Amino acid sequence: MIHHISIPASNPLHVAQVLAEVFDGKVGIFPPNPDSYMVVAGDEYGTLIEIYPSDSVIVPGQGDGQAWFQKDAHAASYSAVHAAISVPTNLEQIERIAAREGWRVLPCSRDGLFDVIEFWVENQLMLELLTPALAHKYLNAMHPNNLEQLMLDIAQVEARA
Repeated sequence: MIHHISIPASNPLHVAQVLAEVFDGKVGIFPPNPDSYMVVAGDEYGTLIEIYPSDSVIVPGQGDGQAWFQKDAHAASYSAVHAAISVPTNLEQIERIAAREGWRVLPCSRDGLFDVIEFWVENQLMLELLTPALAHKYLNAMHPNNLEQLMLDIAQVEARA
């Protein structure tokens, strides 16, 4: 189970505030990386999202040293990184929030396997949001008893490149 992830943002505080609204969570500072924030969903899974300035990268420590943060002037605009995350809000709330922010939002079927809501944070990073209405189908598709069929179904999906 993934309990927390980190994402880049041009305006970390604002993104944290918006995501806290979507997650019905709380915003806090994230002191290890300057100008960073975290959103705590307050769910039973311990879901947390850290939001870093878009020019921040995590690098490995030396010897017994922990990972640390540094600035990268060549940070990418888009990334292959994304996450599917269950949220307590519904489609209408998510669409209203995205419209207010000017961020792309799109309900999508993932090849009939399950449905998600593409929520494009700052129009650069995609989060696949699963409302309570969508989470059931996703969890059913990913259930251990259904994995063999899921793998067969995914093998039939055409590339979107």
